[in-house]
Amino acid sequence: MSGHRSYDTAALLVIMARLRDPAQGCPWDVQQDFDSIARYTLEEAHEVVDAIERRDFEDLREELGDLLLQVVFHARMAEEAGLFAYGDVVQAIAEKLVRRHPHVFGDVRYASVEEQTRAWDAIKTAEKRARGKSPASPGVLDTVSRGHSEWQRGLRLQQAAATVGFDWPGPAPVLDKLEEELAELRAEFSAVPPDALRIEDELGDLLFVAVNLARHAGVDPARALRRANAKFERRFRGMEALAAGRGQALSALDLSAQDALWNAVKAAERASDP
Repeated sequence: MSGHRSYDTAALLVIMARLRDPAQGCPWDVQQDFDSIARYTLEEAHEVVDAIERRDFEDLREELGDLLLQVVFHARMAEEAGLFAYGDVVQAIAEKLVRRHPHVFGDVRYASVEEQTRAWDAIKTAEKRARGKSPASPGVLDTVSRGHSEWQRGLRLQQAAATVGFDWPGPAPVLDKLEEELAELRAEFSAVPPDALRIEDELGDLLFVAVNLARHAGVDPARALRRANAKFERRFRGMEALAAGRGQALSALDLSAQDALWNAVKAAERASDP
């Protein structure tokens, strides 16, 4: 059976080419393009992170395969368009790793991790300049990629600004700023009529400061949000289970009754904590 065959990267590339074959391939795969596949690439990356945080390494193996498929898929479409092939992707990342680690593959020595980080950023800037993608005199924020999620990009922008001293000295003033932004957001909600764009602007400010607070706390804001999402999902499913056990539909209960179920689930979680 095919499930017992031994496959390698070369075989995976052949499989992908077959799937994309206009005559004998899969109609869905043939119809896809870079834009349609991009969202799946992002989803698979998030699922890899989720498997890591759950310490489900069997699932991680599968999710890494799904993420690898995304690389192979994009590379195949690029090869069909005459842009580049999978081998070019491998060559490019291998060259980049060697180039950006002169302390490993050369005779450069750094005195600290901080010095290595500064050198890494300098190498990246030089690479962009060589490709005409960086100004001759780059600004502090020019090293921050636009490829991050907005949570991560906000964090990186703040980290970059902090390298020149534009930063709060600790979490206390950030908490004060958070309260200030929350008050401004409350004011916008109270306006008659409320202005949706101003609410969006103030809400964005609030979230940006929340990211800054996470940075000062040494917390990854994206990971914190994933944990909050997981907590909400776990507790909501617990509410559904409690309601079903009582022969009730959650949708038939008013908010007060639903809150009671939520609090019951929370209390049960706390009681089971060591």
